[in-house]
Amino acid sequence: MEVFQTLRNTSATAPNTSSSANSALGTADFEMFLKMLTAQMQNQDPLNPIDSADYAVQLATFSGVEQAVRTNQLLEAMQSQFGLLGMAQLAGWVGQEARAAAPVFVDGTPVTLSPNPAAAADRAVLVVKDGLGRVVAREDIPVSAEPHQWVGRDATGAPLPQGTYRLELESYYQGDLLTTAPVEYYAPILEARGGNGSTKLVLRGGIEVLATDVTALRVP
Repeated sequence: MEVFQTLRNTSATAPNTSSSANSALGTADFEMFLKMLTAQMQNQDPLNPIDSADYAVQLATFSGVEQAVRTNQLLEAMQSQFGLLGMAQLAGWVGQEARAAAPVFVDGTPVTLSPNPAAAADRAVLVVKDGLGRVVAREDIPVSAEPHQWVGRDATGAPLPQGTYRLELESYYQGDLLTTAPVEYYAPILEARGGNGSTKLVLRGGIEVLATDVTALRVP
């Protein structure tokens, strides 16, 4: 197994990265293997020649390594293509409105909420929290899953300062709190960003959400 051992030692000295390993193994093509095999045959001990079965094992071993390298390279290329395909599809989302449970940017523009009160609720209360988690407003909204236009006002009815807020919905039945859940809302998609194995959508105000967290799309 001298030829294969030589190839393995050569690849082991390369930098420990996927691209470096693939490059090192990629240079050990079949032509180089035949040259090394020929040199091995020419320099073997005449009194103790290498068994022909060993040559067959070396050839099969090298072929297996070569096929494994080619398979890995093909998988990497396919993964790259799939990533580009995903980004191409998401490019069509830009300009549409995404629905997600995320922080909301308030600047005086009405926000379309998509509340989802508990099934048995007879009262729904929208709770607004600022960036520090402080409650700045509470208001009753219709007990319905229909879209609701929220204008962004504080407890006194004055417009909220521009900034990012979190919205929660409290569902009550006969005065008892049933559930508290984040509120989904619609916002225009400004950009789609890929990286680190995930894709993020940038909404109005710079709010970022994972594409997998979007539950609906609509044309504004």
